[in-house]
Amino acid sequence: MLNTADILETIKMIREENLDIRTITMGISLFDCVSEDEDRLCQKIYDKITTRAEHLVKTGCNIEKEYGVPIVNKRVSVTPISLVGGTLSPEGYLKIAHTLDRAAKTLGINFIGGFSALVQKGMTTGARNLISVIPEALAETSFVCSSVNVASTKAGINMDAIQLMGKTIKRAAYLTRDNNSIGAAKLVVFANVPEDNPFMAGAFHGIGEPETVINVGVSGPGVVSSAIARAGDCDLSELADVIKKTAFKITRVGQLVAGEAARRLNVPFGIIDLSLAPTPAVGDSVAQILENMGLESCGCYGTTAALAMLNDAVKKGGVMASSHVGGLSGAFIPVSEDAGMIAAVERGALTMNKLEAMTAVCSVGLDMVCVPGDTDEAVINGLIADEIAIGVVNTKTTAVRVIPAYGKKVGDTVNFGGLLGYSPIMELNSYSPAKFIARGGRIPAPIHSLKN
Repeated sequence: MLNTADILETIKMIREENLDIRTITMGISLFDCVSEDEDRLCQKIYDKITTRAEHLVKTGCNIEKEYGVPIVNKRVSVTPISLVGGTLSPEGYLKIAHTLDRAAKTLGINFIGGFSALVQKGMTTGARNLISVIPEALAETSFVCSSVNVASTKAGINMDAIQLMGKTIKRAAYLTRDNNSIGAAKLVVFANVPEDNPFMAGAFHGIGEPETVINVGVSGPGVVSSAIARAGDCDLSELADVIKKTAFKITRVGQLVAGEAARRLNVPFGIIDLSLAPTPAVGDSVAQILENMGLESCGCYGTTAALAMLNDAVKKGGVMASSHVGGLSGAFIPVSEDAGMIAAVERGALTMNKLEAMTAVCSVGLDMVCVPGDTDEAVINGLIADEIAIGVVNTKTTAVRVIPAYGKKVGDTVNFGGLLGYSPIMELNSYSPAKFIARGGRIPAPIHSLKN
């Protein structure tokens, strides 16, 4: 029996509190596309993606209309391309990037993820060749997203890979300098990367995944924020319970959409990613949630504790609503994509140091952070290394999506438009870690990684 109150509450969440399904992402394995002939490889990749995901956009739009639930993005993720391309030349990998972009355009999807490499313990020839053309791939395509996993709790931190990524990020920003250095916004550096993440720019189809799968990412910061405001002056235990119950309701909507999409596309259902993913829209902000919990401003002392409680409560509520929760799941804190985070930076309450502390308890890491375009490469490497170390030591996923905005300095802003929003340029500590980074090698895995 359907409960009228529950139905009306869900309608209010959608109409007034920005509840949406942030993405339906179809994961597609490309292992059976492998060929020694790069032209044949590219054709097989294009054919498989456009065949398997042929009805993805139409199905998402039909579900959206029938259930009245906004589905913001329809996306595809594929097997990490470095595993498919093998020993292709850099030019061959760039050709694959253009193939992915062409497939995405044919399908009408928002993004395609998987121009990726897994190098947490070392780099194959293929991985190195792919990484070498990431900047060109992101500059010359519209829909392709890229990620590189440089560390894991089990393997430690590949500092050689981190050193390479600083150079890659800087070049991606430079090659897209006429478009606010947006190339760097489509590139993520990971530790402990999840293989079933539906969110861009870090999505790829993991090696242990089925041939094809549907993963759904839900989002509802505005719903949680409103629930906290209605809860009034309760203690933190009660507040955590309010967040859990709200996360449960949000995830149930995602479960409904995921099940329908999987059934209609005749594809296995993978996971629900129950992340609170903000947008630049007022009222759809993780920072606002934290402020509704009692902080004068996001970034003040107490922010990390409040975010830790929020992240935990969201996960506890979500796992009760779906038996298959995965991806990143928790609270995202991307600066440019969150109106409250932007405001906190502008008023000086949220600094890079505080943001780094918050990443120890959020679901991702330093996300959509804009820094001066002339930031030294070694400083970016150090920023990545610090964030990756947080993930490795705490056995959690962390990531860095930093944009050195070409020609911009502290005090300027960068406007990407759409869901990527805009951001003030944040100040960095400019003292150099260059000698430390240049040592290279691997930082060994922490002792608690030895659990066998």
